[in-house]
Amino acid sequence: MRLFVANWKMHKTRGQARAFARDLAAQIGDRPPSVELVIAPPLTALEAVRDPEGRWSLAAQNVAAEAAGALTGEVSARMLADAGCRYVIVGHSERRRLFGEDGPLLARKLARARDENLTPIYCLGESEEERSRGLTAQVFERQAQTLAQDPASAPLVVAYEPVWAIGTGQAAAPEDAAAARARLRKLLANRQSLRLLYGGSVTPENAGKLLEASGMDGFLVGGASLEPSSFARIAGLA
Repeated sequence: MRLFVANWKMHKTRGQARAFARDLAAQIGDRPPSVELVIAPPLTALEAVRDPEGRWSLAAQNVAAEAAGALTGEVSARMLADAGCRYVIVGHSERRRLFGEDGPLLARKLARARDENLTPIYCLGESEEERSRGLTAQVFERQAQTLAQDPASAPLVVAYEPVWAIGTGQAAAPEDAAAARARLRKLLANRQSLRLLYGGSVTPENAGKLLEASGMDGFLVGGASLEPSSFARIAGLA
């Protein structure tokens, strides 16, 4: 089943999240959708966007690398699971770039997510400089090493998000996304349950062509997921 994840980042109050949930429910109707939908709101809006009908799941945008402790401001995997999350985003490029999260730290976050049966949405991708120097394959290999101790039998979602495409309006060409998919399938050939997503300037206008031509299993959507009609169109539900 194709998977579409709405990453709201630091947007929406609880009231705005409730309004989004009402509008999205109206867009997709009463029947369970033919694709899997996941919404990753700010932590404060998890309860507000929850769907009692189960038409979409919840994801957290981040998770602590420790199970518990004197860590002011952190939120543990157990807390996220208790709040209703099924997924958690790990390694988003903004966490890597702005907060200095590296491979060893991300590996610990993956392990904590597994402790609580949360499915990671593990993000990787190259910068514009790395791309221009022809280092994309090496970047994939390095970032995939973070998954070395993650159990191969456990469900995993990997999101290819070229850093040069995030928030720039410049989505990867379908052939670039297809090449990334092929590389990742080869790198992660031991995974028994793997879905690959593309993320980076996805819009309702380019989503169909990107999905069909790249062979990806869905999208991790940023800005275009903030409007329910836009997100529903990207997922092919409107």
